[in-house]
Amino acid sequence: MHHNLFNSYQQFNSAAAEQSGFYNLSALEAAGLGRVSRLPVSIRIVLESVLRNCDGKKVTEAHVRQLAAWQPNAPRVDEIPFVVARILLQDFTGVPLLCDLAAMREVAQQLGHDPKRIEPLVPVDLVVDHSVQVDHYGSKDALRLNMQFEFERNHERYQFMKWGMQAFDTFKVVPPGIGIVHQVNLEYLFRGVQQRDGVCFPDTLVGTDSHTTMINGAGVVAWGVGGIEAEAGMLGQPVYFLTPDVVGVELQGKLPEGVTATDLVLTITEMLRKEKVVGKFIEFFGEGATHLSLTDRATLANMAPEYGATMGFFPVDDLTVAYLKGTGRSDAEVTRFENYFKAQGLFGIPKRGDIDYSSTLSLDLAGVVPALAGPKRPQDRIPLSQAKTAFAETFAKPAADNGFARNPADLAKRFKSQDGLDVGNGDVLIAAITSCTNTSNPSVMIAAGLLAKKAVESGLSVGPHVKTSLAPGSRVVTEYLTQSGLLPYLEQLGFNVAGYGCTTCIGNSGPLAAPIEDAVVKNDLIGAAVLSGNRNFEARIHPNIRANFLASPPLVVLYALLGTLQKDPLTEPIGYGKNGDAVWLRDLWPSSREIEACMQTAMNPATFRRLYADLTKDHVLWNAINSSRGQVYAWPTSTYIAKPPFFSDFGMSPVAPAVLRNARALAIFGDSVTTDHISPAGSISATSPAGQWLLDHRVASADFNSYGSRRGNHDVMVRGTFANVRIKNLMLPLKADGAREEGGLTLHQPSGEQVFIFDAAMRYMADGVPTVIFAGEEYGTGSSRDWAAKGTQLLGVKAVIARSFERIHRANLIGMGVLPLQFLGTDSAGALGIIGSEIFDLEGLDGDIQPQQEVTLVVHESNGTTRRIALRLRIDTPIEVDYYRHGGILPFVLRQLLSA
Repeated sequence: MHHNLFNSYQQFNSAAAEQSGFYNLSALEAAGLGRVSRLPVSIRIVLESVLRNCDGKKVTEAHVRQLAAWQPNAPRVDEIPFVVARILLQDFTGVPLLCDLAAMREVAQQLGHDPKRIEPLVPVDLVVDHSVQVDHYGSKDALRLNMQFEFERNHERYQFMKWGMQAFDTFKVVPPGIGIVHQVNLEYLFRGVQQRDGVCFPDTLVGTDSHTTMINGAGVVAWGVGGIEAEAGMLGQPVYFLTPDVVGVELQGKLPEGVTATDLVLTITEMLRKEKVVGKFIEFFGEGATHLSLTDRATLANMAPEYGATMGFFPVDDLTVAYLKGTGRSDAEVTRFENYFKAQGLFGIPKRGDIDYSSTLSLDLAGVVPALAGPKRPQDRIPLSQAKTAFAETFAKPAADNGFARNPADLAKRFKSQDGLDVGNGDVLIAAITSCTNTSNPSVMIAAGLLAKKAVESGLSVGPHVKTSLAPGSRVVTEYLTQSGLLPYLEQLGFNVAGYGCTTCIGNSGPLAAPIEDAVVKNDLIGAAVLSGNRNFEARIHPNIRANFLASPPLVVLYALLGTLQKDPLTEPIGYGKNGDAVWLRDLWPSSREIEACMQTAMNPATFRRLYADLTKDHVLWNAINSSRGQVYAWPTSTYIAKPPFFSDFGMSPVAPAVLRNARALAIFGDSVTTDHISPAGSISATSPAGQWLLDHRVASADFNSYGSRRGNHDVMVRGTFANVRIKNLMLPLKADGAREEGGLTLHQPSGEQVFIFDAAMRYMADGVPTVIFAGEEYGTGSSRDWAAKGTQLLGVKAVIARSFERIHRANLIGMGVLPLQFLGTDSAGALGIIGSEIFDLEGLDGDIQPQQEVTLVVHESNGTTRRIALRLRIDTPIEVDYYRHGGILPFVLRQLLSA
């Protein structure tokens, strides 16, 4: 039976000759709970979930009343339990999550319970898209050869996934070679409106990739969470969060000729980062929003993590309905979708004054100009007209200003590689059309193809020092580029399809040609990558490429042709073509009319239905993988998959966390330490602790694969935590040149010995010494990497004390039983003179813990003096207190499931 709280359960015409139930939000306003019709659309969709799932236990009438009475600028103290319709995983985060589920089943069996008690209670889709690497490029065989490598390297992981498919009833896998998780979600997994037990409700989800927000462009409330939080959601826990502020962003006008959605999103990212929207919902409205195609909206929604927001949401309208039709959804699904949102009063982009937002901002689309962003952060937008001068300035800027601190005279120096190529600073060494952000958008992909066509016809070519690659977001992209006749031109410039996966954007760019890489390292060059991605943090794209720029796909092709950042494409020729004639940007850049003429090939419903009808059809590599069967996993000896240690000595009664006494600083970091810095990512060095462990286990360095592919093995991952080659530990002394030592090193105390962070952590743990981490602003920004928290916990870190935290990583730390603590006011480790030789105690957590209470850090100096520093506990909600008391979210959920 369905409850009928506030007479909200009603019927509507969901499709032809079909009546369905739904929970009508207008009933709440009629019952006097609040001005529901003026709430932000995103809040109303969350409210529908709270109302529909009200069971008097996890979700209560009080929760319904609290959210229905949402006020734009009220104190944010109400905790909302949000039950999502489904969970979305990618393989890097999905495999360790599956390891945890398998370990929980084993615990259940050992304690005499049916292991099937551990079962996802909502549908889970895992899309394998993070494992393909660009080893081969610029040839017709690149895709086939890269996929062969992928399956050879990841055979054990794929066997494990296949076990999971047969062991869990609601766990599905989209195999490698189909597409990028967020594009597959948009084109296929997203069904508009869900229907269960005769009730219709909006599609909602959380995903283990921060760019889950791309689906916000289709009116879906969704955001990225860590694998830890997603796992709890799979097992029946609501996603708990504090009622958010909602910032309305009014878009006005239209984009000018020659400006892309990528240029718009880089502008939005710069604008909203400055507005400090971390942890807030962004909701786009206004006439300008109605002029953006759904794929343009998805481009803006995708980069919500880059501008710091929880979501970048667009309400449903006619263009959303048209997209569902164009991507091959059934007539009944499309009709049900449109009728539901109209019956619910949620159809249409709001106009100014329709909604009560916490605050509003505005942007005139007519003022957007072509741009790049970089060289180290997505929010550092550079107008295309200033790109050349900006690179020269950054080359000489101090490191503290995100520069490279080089002598300006070195900018023009050139060197010969071993194979005779001429290379220098600012050379474009990687040009990659990659990532869900842009490959989901046909307008920019077609623009890239048209620019390539004009370049080839003009007689231009790409220099041999540029590694070019095309990683479409799905097979649909290849189809429409082929049908429009544009793919052959991209291929002639070296942009052959290299794989269907995230590739360069997540660091799977593969090696540079050995002579070029040798020249870069030997001469300490500042080489450049230009990619159509969403992230460009240090050492993310390639460990030896220091300057990384985000750009639209046509600009990626343009810079591949230029071959350098030291040319101005607006005032200098792009190159010299037939008969030695200069070719200018105006000769190459496609018009909106030319793009529109090719767009009809991009939205063919029959293509979508055919390519998504059977994901394993003719998939020889995937179908050839054999796997074990059964409900409990028999852990084989493997350097890829291992039983996680998080449930060792598990008991049904939680043990109270130990009070922090006599702790040491494991590391002191500055601002903007990302999850890429913290979590093991990219290639594994043979000289690193992880590399040494693999060598000790008879794995040749050529077979190391990447950290991401080994996320299912904690022994590898804990050794790679804080091992990023660009991370700077402020405990280390300055070098003779005044620069800070980089890499995962620290000073062990009290010996003062400089060692790997992993080695110091193991020594502290062996001696029974707890450790803490100090950090600056925006600690944990970036991808929702659960291993950034898991690795921190396994290193014995009990608390992280920072100036501020990124939303997902803060929650993940609590989910692993690590305390997040925040400095107050202008305090910081640097301002307080903390250098790492001190001993630390924490006071104020001995009794009942209260969300966001004040605690005291006691600092014992080496000279015998003591200082007391006030901190804010960043356990923000009552449920997070419970998670911490249980040692983390997973032990909490496991105890609940086994005691039910």
